[in-house]
Amino acid sequence: MKRPMISILEFTSRAKKTQEIMKNEGIDLLLVYGNEAEPQFIRYLCNYWPAFESAGVLLAQEGEPVLLIGPESLTYASDRSVLPQICRLSSFRESSNPEYPGHDLDTFTSVIKEILDGDKPRRAAIAGFNIITKSTYDDFACSLDQFGIIPECCDDIIMRQRIIKSPAEIDCMREAGRITREAFAYVISKIKPGMTESQVRGLANEKLFELGGESESYPIWVLAGKGGNQAISRARNKVIGENELVHIQIGARYEGYASTIGRPVIIGKPEQWMLNAISAGYEGYKAIYAQLYAGNNAGNVAKAFYDTMTQNGYADWLLYGPCHGTGLMEGEPPWIESNSNYIMKENQTYCICLFMGNKEGFGFRLEDQIRVGNDGPENLTNFRKDIIII
Repeated sequence: MKRPMISILEFTSRAKKTQEIMKNEGIDLLLVYGNEAEPQFIRYLCNYWPAFESAGVLLAQEGEPVLLIGPESLTYASDRSVLPQICRLSSFRESSNPEYPGHDLDTFTSVIKEILDGDKPRRAAIAGFNIITKSTYDDFACSLDQFGIIPECCDDIIMRQRIIKSPAEIDCMREAGRITREAFAYVISKIKPGMTESQVRGLANEKLFELGGESESYPIWVLAGKGGNQAISRARNKVIGENELVHIQIGARYEGYASTIGRPVIIGKPEQWMLNAISAGYEGYKAIYAQLYAGNNAGNVAKAFYDTMTQNGYADWLLYGPCHGTGLMEGEPPWIESNSNYIMKENQTYCICLFMGNKEGFGFRLEDQIRVGNDGPENLTNFRKDIIII
C-alpha cells in the first residue's frame, strides 16, 4: 500500500502562502517557532520535528525560508527538513545551555541580514508566540533593536492556513486514525486485571509503532477506578482491579498528524451507574455528530450537546466541550464551545471531545476525530460506539 504523505510541493506552497499573507498584512519578517512538545508551526512549513533542542523557520516576504536549529542537530535536520537552507544558532540550544566553544554559529542578526539583503524591516512577528522560550524571544527581540521594532504575536498567520485540510492532510489523518483504531482494539484484547495502567500504555505503544505510527500523539493515559476523572493525565503504576471502570485514551501520530480515541472500558461486572453514565455520554456524542456538517453554525453543535446532556441529567458531569480542532496537534483551533458563532466548512477537522467526570473521582472520555463534509461528517477514527465490557 502506498503511504500517504505531504509532498514537497505542498510544503513549498505553504511557505509561499505564508509570504503572501505577510505581504498583505505588512509583516516583513516572521519567526515561526516550535519545540519537541509542540512542533506544529515549524513542521507545517518544513517537516522538521526537533528533539532536545528547539527550532524555528525565518521568513521574509520574498526568498527562501531558512530553518533555524540548535548547534547539535545539523545532520538530523538535513535528513528531514524540506528546506535546504539551515542555520545553527545558540538561541535554539538545549535547556542545559552548553557553550559549544570552537563552533562557528550564526545569530539572529546574521541570518536577518542575509535574508533581508540590506532591507530594513518595519514589522516583525512570531508564530508560536505562546510557546517560545523567553531566552529565544529575547535574542530575537535584541536583534530587532537596531530597527527600532518589537516582535508581535502572529500565530494566526499559520493557524488560519491549517483550519481547512488538504486532500493529502486528510489522507494522513485517515491513516493515523486507522493506526489508532487498531491499536485500541489490540489493547482491549489484551487488557486484564492485575496489569498496571503503565503496562496497558505499553501495549498501545507496541501496536501503534508496529502499525506504522511515528509516535504517540500525546502521552497515552490509562486511568483505572478513582482518578478516571482526570481530563488530562498520564498513566500511573496503579494496578487495575476487578470490576473497575477504566478510562483509556490512545493516540498515534503519522507523518506529523495526530489522532485520538477515548473510550471507557469496564473490566468485569459493571455497576449500574457506569452503564447509565456511558449511555448518557453516547447520547451527547450522537447529538454532536449529527451537527458536524458544512454550512452549519458551530454554535448549533454546542447547543445540541448541552441540551441533550441537560435533558439526560448529566450536565454536571461535564468539564468543557464539545469539540476542538485537530491536525498537526491533537488539539488545535478552532474550538466549538457554548459561545461559538461561526460557520463550519468542508474539510475542517474536529475531535468530538466529550469528557465526563463526577465528584467521587470517576470519569471517562468519548473521543473521535471527524472531518466536516458537505454531505455530513466522516468519522476518521470510527471506533466502536457501544459499552465495552471485558
